[in-house]
Amino acid sequence: MKVSEADILIVPGYTNSGPAHWQSRWERKLSTARRVEQAEWSKPVREDWVARMVEAVNSAERPVVIVAHSLGVATAIHALPHCAKKIAGAFLVAPPDVANPKIRPKHLMTFGPYPRDPLPFPSLVVASRDDPFGSYEHAGDIANAWGSFLVDAGEAGHINAESGHGPWPEGTMVFAQFLSRLRP
Repeated sequence: MKVSEADILIVPGYTNSGPAHWQSRWERKLSTARRVEQAEWSKPVREDWVARMVEAVNSAERPVVIVAHSLGVATAIHALPHCAKKIAGAFLVAPPDVANPKIRPKHLMTFGPYPRDPLPFPSLVVASRDDPFGSYEHAGDIANAWGSFLVDAGEAGHINAESGHGPWPEGTMVFAQFLSRLRP
């Protein structure tokens, strides 16, 4: 699949992805990418975030490719049963352990637990071995449940601008390879 054949939905997590974040950079570079905007980035309400995600998918004109980071992963997964349009694939990065009572801020737990049903489209989970919001083992467990391919990002923190992943060229290459394997 080519970028021009898909509606690429950028799904940021808690507090949004700033201009230096790889998601924002990809949104600027990919001609068919658009961000799923949330009314309240710093006080996420699961039902509201999921509704915005469903609205974005259902208004797509081409098959959808989801590019989610952090709490955006939970948002996308919870939205799936309500989406009427075709989703071609999902690129899921740094899924937080939203069922962990130690997660902060605590209200992020309202996004947990993750549904564990296999995803009905190709998916890839990129996880770090030292992510402060979710262990690599947790990411491997949910990737396995979803039937997703797991990519080990090594010690990459939360795979965001703060952990040095603004441009994230390795992610760009993995995404390009993933996209090339999808069918419109």
